[in-house]
Amino acid sequence: MFTKILIANRGEIACRVIKTARKMGIQTVAVYSDADKDARHVELADEAVHIGPAPSRDSYLQAEKIIAACKKTGAQAVHPGYGFLSENEAFAKRVEEEGIAFIGPKHYSIAAMGDKIASKKLAGEARVNCIPGWNEAIESAERAVEIAKDIGYPVMIKASAGGGGKGLRVAFNDKEAFEGFTSCRNEARNSFGDDRVFIEKFVEEPRHIEIQVLGDSHGNVIYLNERECSIQRRHQKVIEEAPSPFISEATRQAMGEQAVALAKAVKYQSAGTVEFVVGKDQSFYFLEMNTRLQVEHPVTECITGLDLVELMIRVAAGEKLPLAQADVKREGWAIECRINAEDPFRSFLPSTGRLVRFQAPKESMFASDTVNLMGVRVDTGVQDGGEIPMYYDSMIAKLIVHGRDRFDAIAKMREALNGFVIRGISSNIPFQAALLAHPKFVTGEFNTGFIAEHYGKGFHAGDVPHDDPDFLVALAAYVNRRMLDRAAGISGQLPGHGVTVGEEFVVVTLGAGGQNTRSDVLVTNFQAQSGSSRVDTGARSYEICSNWHLGGARIRGTVNGQPFVAQVERGVGRNPLAIRIAHNGTQLDALVLSPRAAELHALMPYKAPPDMSRYVLSPMPGLLVEVAVQPGQKVQAGERVAVIEAMKMENVLFATADGVVGKVLAGKGESLTVDQPIVEFV
Repeated sequence: MFTKILIANRGEIACRVIKTARKMGIQTVAVYSDADKDARHVELADEAVHIGPAPSRDSYLQAEKIIAACKKTGAQAVHPGYGFLSENEAFAKRVEEEGIAFIGPKHYSIAAMGDKIASKKLAGEARVNCIPGWNEAIESAERAVEIAKDIGYPVMIKASAGGGGKGLRVAFNDKEAFEGFTSCRNEARNSFGDDRVFIEKFVEEPRHIEIQVLGDSHGNVIYLNERECSIQRRHQKVIEEAPSPFISEATRQAMGEQAVALAKAVKYQSAGTVEFVVGKDQSFYFLEMNTRLQVEHPVTECITGLDLVELMIRVAAGEKLPLAQADVKREGWAIECRINAEDPFRSFLPSTGRLVRFQAPKESMFASDTVNLMGVRVDTGVQDGGEIPMYYDSMIAKLIVHGRDRFDAIAKMREALNGFVIRGISSNIPFQAALLAHPKFVTGEFNTGFIAEHYGKGFHAGDVPHDDPDFLVALAAYVNRRMLDRAAGISGQLPGHGVTVGEEFVVVTLGAGGQNTRSDVLVTNFQAQSGSSRVDTGARSYEICSNWHLGGARIRGTVNGQPFVAQVERGVGRNPLAIRIAHNGTQLDALVLSPRAAELHALMPYKAPPDMSRYVLSPMPGLLVEVAVQPGQKVQAGERVAVIEAMKMENVLFATADGVVGKVLAGKGESLTVDQPIVEFV
């Protein structure tokens, strides 16, 4: 067994590998860029080696620097994680040539599955179901139309070297096939340097279901059940679960056996994933094989009780798999939510910056030899006070829960999301809460088009209706009563002028544009020692009990005897006296006032925010890579104004109306904040 390994990655997956290596008694070496010098994975590793500037092309994609770091530290093996160089056959081969073990498949397996056209040929030869299509490179848009008509619409046009949603179009007619082929080829050439494009049948109401496989160097290959990955936004997975709520046992077995046949055909050694598209009739077709550890591997670990990273390390060290197919368990239900640094209320634009507060839900740890059915797990590469840089992907953490069944897992995930505190940047937690509460998700009636169908016009606060909005009002009043009790107990108050606390309050819910609503509440039976109180909102009564302390971001307790967890924040938005309550994805900003103070507040004029319509504002934090206009230039609506880059994503800003540029307020190369003015029109 190895005594020291290097992790050629960063963030949560680097921390994940370090965790298992430490359990196995193996020392670890981290590599880091300028942007990651204070990152969590650097802190957790036994050693760390600097490999270059912040952009990944100058650091984490530099194979020579990573190999040099191995030699410098004496690392005997490299774990590539996912992304970066994990599926780079040249890197895997070079590592092996240097006498260093690659904790992943052999380079020839990566090569065989890395090309989408070649992999489909191999899959067909291994008798794996393949989607009807044309798997040769297509030379022209006219030929693409002919092939599409022969296959039958709808068809999917895909770049051979594509990935991450790039180089992919769906066509329902000749015109869309012609235009889609041209766009795909251009995107593929620009993004991957490979403009080969193929066409296949588009499966209607498709589900994305993948099979986890595991092979060793002794010819043994097994499958570890399936993962349901159909909840996607723009071809990026959002929620994953295991097992799938859709497929039958017969389909599961057939998919697993075909995945094993494909893995054996390419002499696969290590953990890998065979992805399938499954139709509404449970017909399934091979999509591709990912020759690496998947982001969503924890849900498989939960239901099988296996540590996939440990098994990868053991296989790379030459050991045989410790179990056969008959030994693979499937117990309980696991769900993973990807917690990303993005603002769902602003078209999911990236959100970077300092994590002013980061408090993940309390974990129940998973043992490698048992299955814990009551678990909550958090895989993350960040910590309180850390930085979310603009140079890498947007993932903050992966939140995983494991329940007795699917309904139990959904309930645990909703509670865990309620307790996931992230301040300083925006996250997609409200969106995840909305997905988990959606009736179609709860019943398992969804496919890969679920988000596009239900949130096609974006995500808005109204998309997360609370099932008991009066509870949020009552909780705001309860929190305020706890704060008043603290104020009343402060010593040194002048006799006759101390803080006195009544029982009648008015909760003023702060709405957009000054559209506020009022709720009269009564807070009685307050017990400071036990933290209990009764709150009457008029419509309902709530017995709330909690040991919450002032300044705590989370509030846990019971309401009418039932447990709850919510979040509290004071001094939010434009009003320093406001209390923010967040629960089940819904956010309430409110002032809790005495009846007299509420009367006076109603007389206060609303101060409208300044008119910024003459400015082009940065919609997200990022790097200004281009300013396409200059002072005095006449600009028409829809004309390109600026380009911002953040988290491997470019966002082009266009003029919304005709005008003349007055001033350019930010320069190329400048780091921008949200709503920072870039261009002013006159």
